[in-house]
Parts: sequence; structure tokens; C-alpha cells
Amino acid sequence: MAAKSAKLDSTLAQRGAEKPCASILEQIGSLCGGAEWENALAPLPRIALRVRERILRLAVGGGCFVGSALSCTDLLVYLYARFLNITPDNLDEPTRDYFFLSKGHAAPALYATLVEAGLLPSERLENHLQPHDSVYWHPNRCLTGVEFHAGSLGHLLPVAVGVALECKMRRGSNRVVVLTGDGELNEGTNWEACLVAHAYRLDNLIIVVDRNHFQANTRTEALVPLEPLPLKFEAFGCRTVRVNGHSFVELDQAFASLPLSFGRPSAIIADTVRGRGVPSLQERADRWFITLTAEEVELLVGELKANANLEWGAIDPLWISGSFRQDPIPLLHHHPLFQEQGL
Repeated sequence: MAAKSAKLDSTLAQRGAEKPCASILEQIGSLCGGAEWENALAPLPRIALRVRERILRLAVGGGCFVGSALSCTDLLVYLYARFLNITPDNLDEPTRDYFFLSKGHAAPALYATLVEAGLLPSERLENHLQPHDSVYWHPNRCLTGVEFHAGSLGHLLPVAVGVALECKMRRGSNRVVVLTGDGELNEGTNWEACLVAHAYRLDNLIIVVDRNHFQANTRTEALVPLEPLPLKFEAFGCRTVRVNGHSFVELDQAFASLPLSFGRPSAIIADTVRGRGVPSLQERADRWFITLTAEEVELLVGELKANANLEWGAIDPLWISGSFRQDPIPLLHHHPLFQEQGL
């Protein structure tokens, strides 16, 4: 495990049993008391493993953008299990949070996470790419839990800015999170949106960048270099922090600090690895979109599980490594489950 963790840290340094939502909350909520707070993150690797397996299975019969989906899996699992106030019971509530997947080609990760969150029946995934359903290569608002279409990359940050502004205008407590890819930051609309968000003091807006250093079949820095990315976001008005996007601890620390600056939008640059979890797919420019046979899927699922060192319960320290803060934020304290348990 130490060698595996060191390898991932080195990579990032060089760059710069299915149950719905109630089970996620139960797994985490039962571990949220006092001295055992550190164990509250322990269920997340198991959830992420299930999400990654679903992603691989969606690559049969037409394929999908597996590499991009695998890189942001941990981000989505963290957001839905630990941060977002979005549940099957509050979708019509005016106080709930909003999530936008701007890197729409990572839709398989969102679909799989929505299944875990109880927002999408698992049976719907069997209709992937079928003409009678809306489970397609990019998110579609016909699916419960999907806020907006994301077929043309680079445009959901402006949409999120509009929603965040509306929430501010009605004095709402909603938080608006948008997950972008790094390649789509070549679109000027993103930077215009940051200027507007800063001008209107939208500190309820959180921009999360899946910084896997790839766009399509080439590296971002070989096409249109983005670094120093944190300084760019700062220059456009966003208070910025950079974390390991595969460390639930670092994500927890970053999201506990929100807003990073009152009166300014927050940007969290999450360094990730394309194809994370399946070594034979990791950082492969030629494997950004793949179509698999049923036999190939089983081989890759086996590789995924072996790499995770999980036997449906054992925890890989890589996912939860790091030092914990002294003042943990309340975990979805607004959720009825936690109110019932007195958490």
C-alpha cells in the first residue's frame, strides 16, 4: 500500500453490493460520533469501487468515456455522500443544493453515483445507449438528479453562475457546485463566468476542476497549457485551493473550509489520474473512449478489485490517508437520518 500511495503522489507531483442513498448515509452516519470521526470516511472507498465497476460495465455495447469517468469518481462520491444537500426526498425543496456536471462525457460516473444516491434506479443503466431511454453519453435532464444538459463542453459554469446568482437574489442558503474538466477550460465562457461570479460576490458557488491533465487523446499541457492554473483562477476572482482529488481526507479539509473567502467564488483544483483504479487504463491517451466485450469487462473489473485491495469490505489506506482537521464539519446535519440519531 505504501508503494502504491507513493506512486500516486509521485504522479501528481510531476504534473503540478449496491444500496441506495439511505445506505450511504447509514454507513457514514453510524460512524460520525466524536473520537470515531476519522472512520466516517471509511465507507467511501467501497462506494467508489461500486461506482467504478458500474462505469466499466457501461462500456459494453457501444462504449463510453471510461478514462474521464474514472478520474472524477472519487470527487462525485465525496460530493454526494459528504457535502451536497441533495436527496430523493428534497428535489423539489427550494433550499437544496445544486450540482452541475460540466464535463458531460464523464456521465457514466454521474449515473453510477446517482444510483448509489438513490436518485436513479440501477435498472436504468441497462438501457445505456438504447433509443427508448435517456441514459446516453452525456447527461440529459430527463434523468432524475441531472440538472442540465452537458453535451457542449465548457458551458455549465456559466449556467451554475446564473443559478448561484438567483439563489443569492432570494437570500437562499443553497450551495451550487459545478464539476469541470481541465480541457474545457480552454473555453473563454468559463473565465467570463468567473468574472461575473466575482462581480456579484457569489461565495455560494464552488468550482471543482477534475485536473487529470488530459483532454480527448492528448495532454492539456501539450495542446493549450493551463498552468499555473491556481493563479489564473485567482486572477479571475476565485479563491483557490489545490488538493489530491483521490484523497477523501484532503477533499474533506477543502470543503470544510468553504467558502474559502467570503464574497468570492471558490475553486477547488483536484489533481486526479485519468483511468484511476484500473492500472492498464491509467494515463492512456489511446483509451479515453473504449468499447468492451463482456469478457473484457470481467477482466478489468477483476483488475479494479485487485488494485483496490478490497474484498468488499477491506479498506485501502490510500483513499483515506492524510491528517484530519481538529474541527470536523457536521456531516449532512440537515438530513432527517442524522436528526433522528441525534448527530
